[in-house]
Amino acid sequence: MTSSPALLDLDITGIAHGGTFIARHEGRVVFVSDAIPGERVRVRLSEDSTGESKSFWRAETVEVLEASPHRRPHIWAEADVSRAPESRPGGADLGHIDLEHQRVLKRQVLTEALDRFAGPGLEAPEIEAVESGDGTGWRTRVTLHVDDDGNVGPYAARSHRVIPVRSHPLARPAIEKAALALASGEPGSVDLIEPGDGEVRVIRRQRLDERPARGQARRPAPEVVYEQVGDRRFQVDAGGFWQVHARAASVLDGAVYGILDGHVDPEKTHLDLYGGVGLFAASLADLGATDIVTVESSRRATAHAAQNLAPLAVSAVTARVDRYLAGLPANASAGAVVLDPPRAGAGRAVVDSLHALAPDAIAYVACDPVALARDLGTFRGHGWTVTTLRGFDLFPHSHHFEVVALLTR
Repeated sequence: MTSSPALLDLDITGIAHGGTFIARHEGRVVFVSDAIPGERVRVRLSEDSTGESKSFWRAETVEVLEASPHRRPHIWAEADVSRAPESRPGGADLGHIDLEHQRVLKRQVLTEALDRFAGPGLEAPEIEAVESGDGTGWRTRVTLHVDDDGNVGPYAARSHRVIPVRSHPLARPAIEKAALALASGEPGSVDLIEPGDGEVRVIRRQRLDERPARGQARRPAPEVVYEQVGDRRFQVDAGGFWQVHARAASVLDGAVYGILDGHVDPEKTHLDLYGGVGLFAASLADLGATDIVTVESSRRATAHAAQNLAPLAVSAVTARVDRYLAGLPANASAGAVVLDPPRAGAGRAVVDSLHALAPDAIAYVACDPVALARDLGTFRGHGWTVTTLRGFDLFPHSHHFEVVALLTR
């Protein structure tokens, strides 16, 4: 254990990827929660992440000594700095900062990621506001947890400790109402989903070690719901992946359409990679593509994509994207590609395979700035140019945001 005091007074100098803030103590970096650059705060060191052998420490703000002008009362009262750190729910790690400055800080995170991993000369875009108002009431999907004592609520920040709460300000009003009405049940998790019909679904999931063993009775197939984007309806499992913000799918769909406009040759084959239930494949069709392949590793999502895109010229393939690309013929080529990988990014193998296909353009949809920057660095190493970057503040009061990039040869 470290001999450092449990409490330190620190000056916050920056924001880190992941929603914590940067300070230094005797030359060592300390990642601090619930602070703002420019503040002086009193922090409590996290015992499990401190020690002389650690390259950095973690700490939690317990008192603001010199407040930033951008500090506001936390949008989620239960997560306010006035509460003990172990009693603050997670999920709104920027909720103590005014919205405009949240977007400034998110741009700083993207700038630092691009500078470090993508190579010189890329300027981070302004992070665009998606909505007016106070940035609440947007979550169409919320996951809560039930502990062994029957308590229901979100986890505490960076913990698996359940925190009972009396509000869910980021959730859609109907989800908040359903969440607050939940009775305790078996230990596990509870998903609350408000799909396109506005009716909240409540899906309880047992802990992994309490689920039926192989050979026992299997659960019924998931309920299929729908989501609406423009005049097109997409079916999806109630517990399957769909964007969390009520407007996210429409915003990202419009951004992809906008940057690929003029890059779709109807005579070529176009790819929608990590395609989910077919959102961006439909955009490629709207841009004039007549030969589209959407690739997704989830068999159920692929089946939904085939149904959603049935009137269009789309082939829905169930496969891991890296394996699908590696299995294409040596002389294969592509027109436009939409690349929407999970948080870890596409990775070198996928980027190398895409480069070998020599597509006309690639629209990259990213939910993680560091993973995006790494992949952009690999693309640029192959000679690709990043011609457009747009950032969207689709998750107000959290550190998350989305970026859409256009790459051309």
